[in-house]
Formats: sequence, C-alpha cells, structure tokens
Amino acid sequence: MNNHAITLLEAVNLALARALEDDSDVVLMGEDIGANGGVFRATDGLQARFGERRVIDTPLAETMIAGLSVGLSTQGIRTVAEIQFMGFIFPALEHLIAHAARMRNRTRGRLSCPMVLRAPFGGGIHAPEHHSESTEALLAHIPGLRVVIPSSPVRAYGLLLAAIRCDDPVIFLEPKRIYRASKTLVEDDGNALPLDTCFTLREGRDITLISWGAMIQETLAAAHRLEQEDDILCEVIDVATLNPIDHATLIASVKKTGRCVIIHEAPHHGGLGAEISATLCEQVLTSLQAPPRRVTGDDTIMPYYRNEQLYLPDVDDIIMAVKETMEYSG
Repeated sequence: MNNHAITLLEAVNLALARALEDDSDVVLMGEDIGANGGVFRATDGLQARFGERRVIDTPLAETMIAGLSVGLSTQGIRTVAEIQFMGFIFPALEHLIAHAARMRNRTRGRLSCPMVLRAPFGGGIHAPEHHSESTEALLAHIPGLRVVIPSSPVRAYGLLLAAIRCDDPVIFLEPKRIYRASKTLVEDDGNALPLDTCFTLREGRDITLISWGAMIQETLAAAHRLEQEDDILCEVIDVATLNPIDHATLIASVKKTGRCVIIHEAPHHGGLGAEISATLCEQVLTSLQAPPRRVTGDDTIMPYYRNEQLYLPDVDDIIMAVKETMEYSG
C-alpha cells in the first residue's frame, strides 16, 4: 500500500485505478478519457495500464454515454462514465431520470443500475459558458439518484470507491476549483468511505457551518478566522452526500449550537441550502437561537471569468453571515 501526498484530481485517478484493478467488471468510458487522459487528466495513464476495452474513448455524445452506461450496468458491468463538464450533462438527463433512477423500482428489484456518472463542476477556473455550473440541486431532487461531492483528496478517494461499489446509480460531482488546490496524504488501501453520511470536520460550540464541495475551503478558513479574531467556535460539517442527506448529523449539531449558516456556490433560489434550512426549522425550531442563514451564489448565470469572483461566496461573506447570526436577538 502506498501513502502519498496527492491532489484531489490525483485521488480520483488513484481510486479509478484501484477499482479497475480490484474488479474486472469495472469499465470507464467518456470523451477523450483514454489516450488523452480526460480534459483535466483525471484518467491519465489508465488506458495504457488497463487497455482499450476497459477505458473506452467515446464519441462526443452525452446521450449515448448515459444510455450505454444504463444498459451495461443493468447487465452487471460497473460503468464509470465521465461527462466533461457538468454543463454538458443535460442531454444525459433522460437516461438518468427516466431509467437509471427508476430501474430497481421498475423491475421490482430484479435489476439494479450500478453506474457512476462523474462530472467536474463549479466555477473559479476562468472557464467559458457551460463550464462552471453548479446544478446539484436539480439532480438531488430525483429519487433513486445518489449525488456525492468530495471536498478533499481523502474523501475523493474513499467516496469514489464507495460510489463504484454501490448497486444504485451515483452522480459523482468533482469540484474542479480544488482539483489541484492542495495535497493530502492518501493511503491507497482500497477502503471506501460511507455514502449517505456527513463528515464533521471541526467541532464547535457556538454555530454550525454546513457546506460541501469547493466551498468547504472558504468555510474552514472562515471558521479559523472567527476563532482567532472573535472567539467564535464554529462546527463545520461537510454534507458530502446531497441525496440522501444525512439529516441526523445536521440536526444533532444544530441542536448543540443553536445556530447555523449554510454555504454553497449554487444560486440561492431552489438550492440545497433551502432544503436543509427547511428541515432544520421543522425538526429543531425550538433549539434555534436565530433563523438559519444561507450564503450562496447569485440568482444569475455564472458570469465570465472577469466577474466570477463577484459571484462566488468568499470568506468575508461567511464571516459576516456568522456575526449577524450570532448577534440576532429576535
């Protein structure tokens, strides 16, 4: 077993290699993932190592990629398909919503659909239109689809292995803004992390900060500054699986702290932050010392690179929301 400091992108590659090595029924497919190693090089070297029958270059046809993945997975092939950017996922929705998500129910358990659809998502890399979307709420609204988002190399490795081994379809969204942001020690031991579970990254007493994906970085940075400058101890929770959400962990934390701020990059209206806020109000209203707050992207299309930093929530935005929540007096 190797233990190296690697990036989130390298952790994805490591998990894919481990899955291919451990299970001969695992197959990768996608546009330019083979000889080219993918648009971000997430699959670099895998075709040379495992061959063209297991790491397959497809035509530029997202509908075909999704449909083929559904068909293969119902026959026992664990397909891991890549959509180059989340903004290109929409042609695949017919197969994901009408077939992959319903297969187990439709066949009364006779067939399952153990497929993973990987897609880089989110802004912050100066990309053109259709390359910076954060539409995870759209996918998380579909019963039967798991939606998983890693926020670190360790969680990328463990959660991707869990997704590949899952007997139901998983949408695995990779926050490309932090693909190469930092390195963490990751042990290539083949151990998966649990799906459907939040991860408490930092214990706190005063307020709960809830986030996922790339925004975990700003959330942790805000928590550190709030402790150093204002003696506010924030509990930080990485949701990680957005469908189904581990509400029990969130409820327990907010019961303890009495306050929460939810941070996500996606637009404010209809985002997963609204769902989490509603659940907390339903379940722990009498424990709340202030209304839940949301720090989000704007209700607009992600702007081009000159203005994308005006759209993305930052550390100061989170700190302001926390202080206003702490000062709330009813």
